Amino acid sequence: MQYQFIKSQQIGRVGLLTLSRPGSLNALNSVFFSELIDFLDYIVTDEPFDVLVITGEGKAFAAGADIAELVKLDFDGARMFSERGQQTFLMLEDLPIPVIAAVNGYALGGGCELAMACDIRIASVTAVFGQPEVNLGLIPGYAGTQRLSRLIGLGGALKWILSGLNMDANEAYRVGLVQNLSEPEKLIEEALVLANRIATRGPNSVRSAKMLLRKGIDMNFQKALDLEKEQFAERFNDEGVEGMKAFLEKRKPSWEKQ
Repeated sequence: MQYQFIKSQQIGRVGLLTLSRPGSLNALNSVFFSELIDFLDYIVTDEPFDVLVITGEGKAFAAGADIAELVKLDFDGARMFSERGQQTFLMLEDLPIPVIAAVNGYALGGGCELAMACDIRIASVTAVFGQPEVNLGLIPGYAGTQRLSRLIGLGGALKWILSGLNMDANEAYRVGLVQNLSEPEKLIEEALVLANRIATRGPNSVRSAKMLLRKGIDMNFQKALDLEKEQFAERFNDEGVEGMKAFLEKRKPSWEKQ
């Protein structure tokens, strides 16, 4: 699949998506959103991967929305641009497969919001995160005000968003925005190691667990328990049987049989 601003490759059952607009620090514009939507549709329809890794080309993961495009918008245009970004990142978040952000550099504004829409974040020790929109008289528009508070707590989100300050990788790890830190030269390797480990687990159980974690956090606790109970039982209709047999027989499970 050929795109202007994103590149993709398949490594076994893992997909690697690279934002490729390094001259603009991978700034997010309308073309990017159109291409990402098309790529996500492809994943949902064809199911080529069990895990997706997203990274950036050059010294940025993504340094925010394209200000040269934003400055031309009026009220209605800005509202539509925000809605498109929100819906695209919701589509990414709702992918049935796990998504890992391998944050190689600047992840600011829309780039930070893109990373937060992923399930797991691994960052280079040189990465920088932030929601600096207030410095331009703006606010986050791709769900940054909502995801950051859910990930690091209300107080932390208020501090970082209202001040417009950036946080380095160590601070991002300390507050829980990032799950792993890596040396720059090992970032993709370590992201792929984790992705491949996930890809070799039971594919239905991985998807089920992601769905439960994503949906359950905003559900009534008892309703979330009821959903977990049903999903737990469902695994006894598919790969759970193979997984338990393989464990007892001291062999690797053959998920392709399911």
